[in-house]
Amino acid sequence: MKSFHKMNHKFVSLMAIFLCIPILSCAGKSSEKDTKIKNFDGSVRSVEEPKASLAIVEAFQDVNRYVSDLVLQSVVEVDIEETKTRNVSPIPFFFFGNPSDEDGPFQREYKAQGLGSGVVVLREGKTYYVLTNNHVAGSASKITVKLNDSREFECKLVGHDERKDIALISFESKDDIPVARLGDSDKVRTGDFCFAMGAPLGYSQSVTSGIVSATGRSGSGIGNISDFIQTDASINQGNSGGPLVNIYGEVIGINTWIASSSGGSVGIGFAIPINNIKKAISDFVSTGKVAYGWLGVSLIEADKDFLSELGIEETSGALVSQIFLNSPAIKGGMLAGDYIVALNGNAVKDVNQLVRDVGELTEGEVAKFDVLRNGQKISLTVKIEGRDDKTVNDSSKLWPGFFVRPISDKYRSDAKLPRTVEGVQIYNVQAKSPAASLRLQNGDIITAVNGKKIRGVKDFYTELAASKNECWFELYTTDGHTIETSRFKL
Repeated sequence: MKSFHKMNHKFVSLMAIFLCIPILSCAGKSSEKDTKIKNFDGSVRSVEEPKASLAIVEAFQDVNRYVSDLVLQSVVEVDIEETKTRNVSPIPFFFFGNPSDEDGPFQREYKAQGLGSGVVVLREGKTYYVLTNNHVAGSASKITVKLNDSREFECKLVGHDERKDIALISFESKDDIPVARLGDSDKVRTGDFCFAMGAPLGYSQSVTSGIVSATGRSGSGIGNISDFIQTDASINQGNSGGPLVNIYGEVIGINTWIASSSGGSVGIGFAIPINNIKKAISDFVSTGKVAYGWLGVSLIEADKDFLSELGIEETSGALVSQIFLNSPAIKGGMLAGDYIVALNGNAVKDVNQLVRDVGELTEGEVAKFDVLRNGQKISLTVKIEGRDDKTVNDSSKLWPGFFVRPISDKYRSDAKLPRTVEGVQIYNVQAKSPAASLRLQNGDIITAVNGKKIRGVKDFYTELAASKNECWFELYTTDGHTIETSRFKL
């Protein structure tokens, strides 16, 4: 630890030197000497040695060596074997007719090998825990890690999580194996120097360097709830699960994916911020799975036009488009149509951020949500429950079971919808939801809720919120008539 702090002071001094390059370069010329170099033909030539400039470059090289020496001892290659099945025909020819269709295809198991990276993040007695990606080790039937000194250990899967794409594996050893230090990814800023470590394409213990290109990149496009640190440090296949490290030798992220048109590194790589993972490590060790907080709402990004319809001027937040019946949100007084702008006093940037922040809350924790409703800011306190996949996937409890949008001019023109018809248009009706039980379909036009006419999305959510024991809708039909749905008991 003493040498680490000493090195930190040295690095700060080196940066100060770097900023004074012009001064040092001029001042150092008097002490620079010629270096004699013998050519192939036997002649000798003199080359001036820029000692002051070399000292600066050597200082940066020292830092690179220091970080590599410090962290690589904790970086591992993760080799996996996965059991898969494929359909095969039992024999190539049938001399006495074809097999019955009832027999179906024959399934044959086979072993598939894979490779990734990981980093030792925890030690408990003789047990070492290695952090990696779920897509590396989550479905493996056999896992082996190889240390930087070529020692190999067979591992077991402690836990894995698909939503964050992380996994924790463990192995036993009596030896003293270094454990990586975890940094604070909230302090990472664009432009910071960083190092990506791992086994790209099987080249174990590789180090690449670059800078942090951006922070807060969304992972929703790849089905990951994390935001990401973007870096131009070279990341390739096999780097997945390896650490992204800062200049102090601290792990600030776990390398996970790249954006590439060729399949190889083009300088656009992404790492899960380590602060998004710290709680998950403890969850894996204690229960084998990540414990997520659950609010019980379906959130959407609302554009300016949609927010304008609701009478909302703020653009940062998340709209509660649907809400689970008997959920923590409903118990806390939240309603479909509420626009969440803050959680525990912290502004909500967008849906992805709110999903992450709610997930980090613990079961039983009381959280404060600030919402906009009918032009008023309201504070709600909600007791968070634990997220259960069975409950989350039960759309029969998701109210109302569809999204709405304003009736666009294009739709009016295409459908020849009279201007006198006002309301909202339905889309994304959920199977087995209350909407499905009421026979609602995508594209339907709702003109009234509980017998009260509506003009747009604001009226729709207002009347929906006023529903107490039951709710029904009035729909406009293509032949110019209106019909009422049956009544849904709340």
